[in-house]
Amino acid sequence: MTTATATATATATATATYGITPRRILRSEWHKLWTLRSTWITALTAVALVLGVGILMGTTYTSGGGDSDVDTVVLTLYGSQLGGISLAVLGILVTAGEYSTGLARATFTAVPRRLPVLGAKAAVFTATVLALCLTTNLLTFLTAQFFLSDTDQAASLTDDGVLAAVAGNAAGTTLLAVVALGLGAALRSVPGALGAFIGGVLVLPQVLGMLPYEAVETALRYFPTQAAGVLGTATPFPGAPSAGAALVALVLWAAAALTVPALLLRRRDV
Repeated sequence: MTTATATATATATATATYGITPRRILRSEWHKLWTLRSTWITALTAVALVLGVGILMGTTYTSGGGDSDVDTVVLTLYGSQLGGISLAVLGILVTAGEYSTGLARATFTAVPRRLPVLGAKAAVFTATVLALCLTTNLLTFLTAQFFLSDTDQAASLTDDGVLAAVAGNAAGTTLLAVVALGLGAALRSVPGALGAFIGGVLVLPQVLGMLPYEAVETALRYFPTQAAGVLGTATPFPGAPSAGAALVALVLWAAAALTVPALLLRRRDV
């Protein structure tokens, strides 16, 4: 009896020590994210694009030129459009890349419930990309303003709406990348998810915008890229939704993109 009790106690202790917990799943996804070479390549590419284009805009701008009517945050962070594509690629690699390498099978064997894995991936990816984008945007804006200080685009973070637009740009870019992550998890194919993101998120709104229907024009204002554009400007666009409405729309798009793979994880095998 004593031996059996000791064995049961040891088993319970081992289970408690090595069991699956949300913290351990998060830590696992964090290690997987940052041990991939593709993470460093795409993240550094995104930073280089945003910072490089921002410096280029600052050094080549002249007062009264063709960009004099452009919002100063949009001007200095113009490279975030290119950087956002790199981060979207990273989001797709984080999810669809696991299926292409077969790592997903090992992951879901370790975590049979599956849904915590998707939640941990999304949480780690969102926090990482948001911190990266916000830091890059602040650095780019301040660096570009060093060259724009004597022009009509001179501004500071304390000006009305500027800091909110810098942070909003980071939030918009992050949520677009989360949409890409969801597409990768749903389609489980890197090329397929890339095609869906480029075609459905980037190109489709441009095509629909050519339709002469007011209802379509109104709906397009809440599409992901358009909503992200609203968040990234210190001067509201005429007829555009408020920053709050645009943020809610983007959060809903990201939630929908994650809901689809969550349902698929419950209904089919790896």
